Amino acid sequence: MADRSEYDAFVAAAWTRLLRTAYLLTRDWGAAEDLVQTALLKTWLAWPRMGDEREAYVRKIMVNVHVSWWRRRWRWAEVTTGSPPARTQEADRMEQADERELLWQALGRLPVRQRAVVVLRYFEDMTEAQAAQTLGCSVGTVKSQTSKALAKLRVDDSFASTSMSWG
Repeated sequence: MADRSEYDAFVAAAWTRLLRTAYLLTRDWGAAEDLVQTALLKTWLAWPRMGDEREAYVRKIMVNVHVSWWRRRWRWAEVTTGSPPARTQEADRMEQADERELLWQALGRLPVRQRAVVVLRYFEDMTEAQAAQTLGCSVGTVKSQTSKALAKLRVDDSFASTSMSWG
């Protein structure tokens, strides 16, 4: 049983990693922040009964919420006013290289489940078994979705010629 007094420390320690994962799933910093906040709210509600794999639990929530938003074709109804918040150093670093932008675009063209598998396997460095557990599917599904995603990335004209492409 986890004590809720540990929640603030957990959020402070995991925020940057969770935001990076959310950005890779959504390709939008605002949507990524909303996704992390939604997942952390659900985590807060489940906190007393959570075990040791807290960050994996939050990532699973993020993937499920993201897929749910995509299925419902959830659209942002918010209207921005004023100036945007200051960007983090990590956000600035991620957008500096042209090749990285091509990668984000190529990832965005993948179906949601394939994108989730690529993000978990290659950006979060999860094993096939860990990704399968996070996504709630079999290891075979992770393998087939990874294979299909990498095949699509290899033939993606705007991405295949960069040095970052997967051979």
